[in-house]
Amino acid sequence: MPIFKKILYVVLLFFIASKFALANSEQKNDVNTIPLDEIRVFTEIFSKIKSDYVENIDDEALLENAIRGMLQGLDPHSAYLDKEAYKELQEGTSGEFGGLGIEVGYEDGFVKVISPIDDTPAQRAGIKAGDLIIRLDGKSAKGISLMEAVKIMRGKPGSKIELTILREGKEKPFNISIVRDVITIINVRAEIIELEFGYVRISSFQVHTAEDLRKSLKNLESKNNKKLKGLVLDLRNNPGGLLNAAVDVSDLFINSGLIVYTEGRVKDSKLKFNAKPDELFKNIPIVVLVNGGSASASEIVAGALQDHKRAIIMGERTFGKGSVQTILPMNDETALKLTTARYYTPSGRSIQASGIEPDMIVRNIEFNVADDNNVSNGLIKESDLSGHLDSESPVDNSKKEKITSSSSLIETDYQLYEAINVLKGLSIHLKKTG
Repeated sequence: MPIFKKILYVVLLFFIASKFALANSEQKNDVNTIPLDEIRVFTEIFSKIKSDYVENIDDEALLENAIRGMLQGLDPHSAYLDKEAYKELQEGTSGEFGGLGIEVGYEDGFVKVISPIDDTPAQRAGIKAGDLIIRLDGKSAKGISLMEAVKIMRGKPGSKIELTILREGKEKPFNISIVRDVITIINVRAEIIELEFGYVRISSFQVHTAEDLRKSLKNLESKNNKKLKGLVLDLRNNPGGLLNAAVDVSDLFINSGLIVYTEGRVKDSKLKFNAKPDELFKNIPIVVLVNGGSASASEIVAGALQDHKRAIIMGERTFGKGSVQTILPMNDETALKLTTARYYTPSGRSIQASGIEPDMIVRNIEFNVADDNNVSNGLIKESDLSGHLDSESPVDNSKKEKITSSSSLIETDYQLYEAINVLKGLSIHLKKTG
């Protein structure tokens, strides 16, 4: 028997049995209290749809839609994952999947871009954080679920899709044609920017991110005779990923103490993550670059290093996604993605809908010159998302020339240029003070 029919029968039996057993119950605030009136309304509506709707709809489709709507109404990040969506999620967290290469959210019935992923078709086509996707291949995206939109955008590598984009600062919508590809996420990139100053870019937090980062850091050391005067950790436009990956990355720079903790209603959601004594680059200054596209796991890392005074956070206020989603597999190979907790920085700060405020605000000059009337730089924040839980300028890499030397990277990236200047100043200060 399909799970949806089982659910229907359980609901009906629950309703009938509870109508008598709990009719006089006064425990209205108890989480186990059965909402009899609401269940009655649900069954009446279900019956009306079955009998009066213009077309015949089977029980499974009706109940699946009910489940989707129930989760979608909670917050922008909870969702029902059917078999295909659950499989795609598993592929995405492993670091390789097919599609366009964008992290998306849900806002007012439309799909909004949180951040394009580095070196993907979406980024190369000019998709920007904050873009509102209003049509998918000419069909309206209004009202479709986030999972449905993702399913449409993913497809056979080499096939095309046309997105109709509404962008703040533009007078009217415009189309962007993108060729789908197999998205292989390169989580970590590292290089020496100037003599004895390292640069590491983390584009997302996946299963092997911390391991890749450790190898990259060791490689930077070996290339520079085991000596570095400073390190830039670039988390701009990093939409996040796995909580454990963020903890492991933070642990590479913190020798002891709390990294992050979570608080929720159930016991399993109350967790604390502490650093282990294996910190790399113990005495080397670190600057972490963030912006409005830095979300979730990126904010965990930035918040931990900021609270431990281990790094200077530079750039723009982050996205503000401070909630934890738990994947709850069901017995029919589907799953629920359910928000189960909020996470907090070591000092007890919740960044949900507020973000991490940098120690040094440095905006991207090139972007502001072109778009000086856009105060928020067009980046959607967690607080902008419809139904968010209570508590700026992306670097447009698609317009950059391919980096062929460390000096050209600085010349085309003002925020990075300023980060290196800060590290140089700290290096001089440390040298004078011993």
